[in-house]
Amino acid sequence: MQNIPTELLRTFVKAIDSGSFTRAAELVGRSQSAVSLQIRRLEEVVDARLFQRDAHKLQLTPEGKSLAQFARRILALNDEALASLRQPSVAGRVRLGAPHEYTASLLPEFLGKFAQSHPNVMLEVTSDLSKNLLRRQQNGEFDLVIALHDESSTPDGERIFTEPLVWITSADHARHEQDPLPLVVAPPPCIYRHRMLQALNQLGQPCRIVYLSSSYNGISAAVLAGLGVTVMAGSTTPQGVRILGEQDGLPSLGQLELRLHRTPHNSTEAIARLEHYIAESFAGAGLVGDRGVGKIWRKGE
Repeated sequence: MQNIPTELLRTFVKAIDSGSFTRAAELVGRSQSAVSLQIRRLEEVVDARLFQRDAHKLQLTPEGKSLAQFARRILALNDEALASLRQPSVAGRVRLGAPHEYTASLLPEFLGKFAQSHPNVMLEVTSDLSKNLLRRQQNGEFDLVIALHDESSTPDGERIFTEPLVWITSADHARHEQDPLPLVVAPPPCIYRHRMLQALNQLGQPCRIVYLSSSYNGISAAVLAGLGVTVMAGSTTPQGVRILGEQDGLPSLGQLELRLHRTPHNSTEAIARLEHYIAESFAGAGLVGDRGVGKIWRKGE
């Protein structure tokens, strides 16, 4: 039985995530020609072409997309096993701040796997608005902060994910057809609130705030109950909502960046491990796909 070398899979995944063989070479510490050779070796092992060779940007073939899913799972298990067996003595406390929507939807799975590999590390996770988290980090409250950033904001921190903003409404209501448009929002300084109000003002669309909550669960419940529409990052939308778009009369909102911030001059092995793990988890998650617009989306579809 033939085995797929994990070093080939790691180079393959780095090429996908970075978008080029040149950048992948920097990440794995090899030359570009060595990376190209590794990809050819991997294609020989699996007997399939993985990338479209004639594209200006790296694009996966159908076989490449299929292998990418297996590769990420294989590498995740490999890294988890090594972390658990090689260095079980890593210990300490890590204070992590993250936006409400990510602590409710995505981070539990990531942090659960981290905790299994590092049982002696105690995690303290706090939820708040991104700008509040960054301010609190400056006051020494957190070791690491995951924060959303506008595209125009100062590029501090390490970018770990970029995803679109989407309008959502209840699948059972048509509040987006009302005039003025009823909005469910969080209080300032919420980035979603700022982006949606700015876009509606530029469009000249009348709107009114009908529900205010600083809680992700509160906002989700209000939308599902049909009180109004709101905006969320694509990967954090709750089950049973309808995604709205320009064909529904709502403006495009672009994308937001998710960045990871470490407190300067505050580094332990536990903090470094979690920082690396979070960055790798988001990079390999493939969180947002083509869900379509104006559809009802449920997790797993």
